Amino acid sequence: MSGPPTAKERFEHLLKVVSSERFLTKQGLGNEVPFFICSFDPAEAFEVAEDVSLLAKNLQNLGLTVLQIDLYDLSLSILEERGILDEVLVIEPGHSKAEIKELLQGVLDPAAHLIPRIGQMIASVPHDVIFITGVGEVYPYIRSHNVLNNLQSTAKDRPTVMFFPGTYTHALATGASLDLFGMLHDDKYYRAFNIMNYEV
Repeated sequence: MSGPPTAKERFEHLLKVVSSERFLTKQGLGNEVPFFICSFDPAEAFEVAEDVSLLAKNLQNLGLTVLQIDLYDLSLSILEERGILDEVLVIEPGHSKAEIKELLQGVLDPAAHLIPRIGQMIASVPHDVIFITGVGEVYPYIRSHNVLNNLQSTAKDRPTVMFFPGTYTHALATGASLDLFGMLHDDKYYRAFNIMNYEV
């Protein structure tokens, strides 16, 4: 697909791809993990959130089940269950951003806390595809490439689509890069496919 797609083109492409047998049976990936990035302009975040919900409904009407994992909602749930959400809200005004970031990165560490919870969701909810949203909302406490790296052994049976507010680029000189909000260029991740380039 040349040039950035319109919202309508993106939606139609996603519906066609995600509902296809080729995509659902992980054909054409070699031995790579079935991870896909759907990048979008951060200014379209609200429209994309609505489109993701509509996409899940359309897929359900086709007999397919989407397991939607919102990293922001999941993070709040983990903080609440561990009894520290209220504490974080109370101490936040009197502490530096760096201190709060360090606290939350420990509590929401992907390997120790986030991925085991996602693993429970994957095991307990029958699904055909996984959608991961809320990536921008959890930055900088949770980095998308850390989630994907840690998720490789947990979510390999079904395709996973991460909706990413920014760009996912591949360059021979620099490798692959997840550039959050189109500005942060330090998240190297090589194993995902750009879903807008996937043909059925």
